[in-house]
Amino acid sequence: MRDAVARFARDHRLDPGPWCVALSGGADSLALTIAAAGLRPTTALIVDHGLQPDSRAVAAAAREQAIVAGCTAAQVIPVQVEGAGGPEAAARTARYRALEQARDGRPVLLAHTLDDQAETVLLGLGRGSGARSIAGMRPLDPPWCRPLLGVRRALTRAACAQAGLTPWQDPHNRDPRYTRVRLRTEVLPLLEDVLSGGVAEALARTATALREDNDALDAMAAAVLSGLGEEPDVAALTELPDAVRRRVLRGWLLAHGACGLTDTHLRAVDALVTAWRGQGAVAVPSTGRRVRLFAGRRGGCLRLYSEPV
Repeated sequence: MRDAVARFARDHRLDPGPWCVALSGGADSLALTIAAAGLRPTTALIVDHGLQPDSRAVAAAAREQAIVAGCTAAQVIPVQVEGAGGPEAAARTARYRALEQARDGRPVLLAHTLDDQAETVLLGLGRGSGARSIAGMRPLDPPWCRPLLGVRRALTRAACAQAGLTPWQDPHNRDPRYTRVRLRTEVLPLLEDVLSGGVAEALARTATALREDNDALDAMAAAVLSGLGEEPDVAALTELPDAVRRRVLRGWLLAHGACGLTDTHLRAVDALVTAWRGQGAVAVPSTGRRVRLFAGRRGGCLRLYSEPV
C-alpha cells in the first residue's frame, strides 16, 4: 500500500511537503492514512456529515485511529448536508467544500480504489453520460489525489488488519437503496461470473484509455476555443470533427455562464450548427439567478443571450 502511494507521489511529482488525507474511518481511507503517514507529515481530515445518529462517535474514533497510524494532526469537521441532487450528491458537495477549506494549500489524498473506478464506469455507461463520464475519476485533479485507483478493496482491508486497526463498517455501504451498493453487491459479481473474472480491472483500463482520448480531444478543442470570438462563426465550426466541435461548444457555453450541461444540451446547441432549419434558441442551465440563458443562431453566427425568469 505504501509503495502505491509513494509511486503516485513520484509519478505525479507532488510537492515533497506535508499533505492531507480524507479519512472516513472505513477500510479504504484508513489504509490510505496508514500508508500516507508512513511517508511524510500527514493531517487527517475527518468530515462528519451528521447523517447517522452515531456520526460524532465514528468521527472521534477515526481521529484516534489517525493519531495511532502516525498522523501529525487529525481534524474533525462537522458539516451540514443540504441542497439539490439527493442526499448522496449533497453529502459529496458538503464534503469537498469542507476539505477545500481545511486543506490549507496542501494536496488531499482520497481513498478511491480500483473497485470505485469500476463502479463509476458502470454508472456512466448505464446513464449514457458520454465518454467524459465513462472515463471515470482522474488519478490527479489538483488538489485531489487518488493514489489507490490501481488497488483493490481486498488489499485495503488486509492493510488495516496488518496494522491492527479495525475499520468502521458504514451501514450505508450495505443499503440496497443506494445504486452503488447494488452495483457492488449484485451487478459486478454477476459480470465477474459471466465473463470469467477480471471485469473490474477491465473497466478501470477502459477508464484510463478513454481519459487519454478525452485529454487529446480536449487539447484540440482548447486550441480552437482560444481563437473563438464572442459569437462563433458557424461555417468554421462546421469544419471541425464532431467530437472536437461539441467540446468547443461546451467550452464556449461554460465560459459565458452556462453550468450543469448535459449531452442533450450540447447536442441541441450543436444542431444549431449542423442541422439548421431555422429552429429557435436552445435554453441551457446557467449560474445566473433569476435569468435564463439561451444559445441561438443569427446571421451565420452563434450567440448567447439571457432573459429574466
